[in-house]
Amino acid sequence: MTDPDDVTALVDLASPTEERNPASAELDALDARGMVDVILSEDATVAAAVQAQAGPLAELIEVCVAAISGGHTVHYVGAGTSGRLAVLDAVELAPTFNADESMVTAHLAGGPGAFLTAVEGAEDDSDAGADLVARSCGSGDVVIGLAASGRTPFVRGALAEARERGLPTALISANPQAQLASAVDIPILLDVGPEVVTGSTRMKAGTAQKLTLNALSTATMVRLGTTFGNLMIDVRPTNAKLVGRTVRMLVQATGQSAERAAEVLEAADGSVRPALVALLAEVDVAAAEAALAEHPRDAQRVGDPAGIRTAVAALREGADGPAEA
Repeated sequence: MTDPDDVTALVDLASPTEERNPASAELDALDARGMVDVILSEDATVAAAVQAQAGPLAELIEVCVAAISGGHTVHYVGAGTSGRLAVLDAVELAPTFNADESMVTAHLAGGPGAFLTAVEGAEDDSDAGADLVARSCGSGDVVIGLAASGRTPFVRGALAEARERGLPTALISANPQAQLASAVDIPILLDVGPEVVTGSTRMKAGTAQKLTLNALSTATMVRLGTTFGNLMIDVRPTNAKLVGRTVRMLVQATGQSAERAAEVLEAADGSVRPALVALLAEVDVAAAEAALAEHPRDAQRVGDPAGIRTAVAALREGADGPAEA
């Protein structure tokens, strides 16, 4: 039986997502076009709300880059829509950036099965959140809680345990008055206002969290040297579409023909990095691999975290001889 005091606290919860939105007060009286106009008009405000948090978001990116560079893990912790968005972001890093769970992983209240089916009461179990961190997080890891309301007990328990262990913590919430904001090192509070359907955080709050996670994980992975410019040089070419994309990327980066790019990629056993360096520096794959070994990925190498430009420059200098003083 739910404690009446807990119910009262939830009724009195200060959160924009629980307020009625005057723009959609007569939503059910509109025709389909009218509903679409209202929904999309509200959605159009979300990007600005995320942009307003660019400062703390950039701060969190630096924390995540340092952690992963040091061999530690970034943990997303959430429930319901927030947790599902966290899982989606984490799993999509593998095919895009060749990242794995040792770098970024997501934990959903109720376990993996809760992704498809709601697990009753899972988000209200703060002890489960604390136990998750105790079991899954090591020294140097980062714990990021996602809670649209800013109060979810499962997330609260995880963040409290993380703080107790001295781990860096952050909160991504759609509530500027989030209760958990004071319990983390970096609060990212997205002021998206009331939802089109009151309380339905799968809408603007969910969109804001997805945009925030997109920026967070993408910038973190780029800082870790997984791209050359805006090209995905660590993509896993696991199907015909991705093989074609890889060849096209080499053409875009080097100006070489598709036939030449495919030839060098095959010589590199499908590995984009040595193929890219070989094409740019006009050397064979073995020389490219040796140069990359001398100049590995380094998040602290400003302007070239991937090491591609540095490796190419070294190969060209070696071919031309040292520049005269």
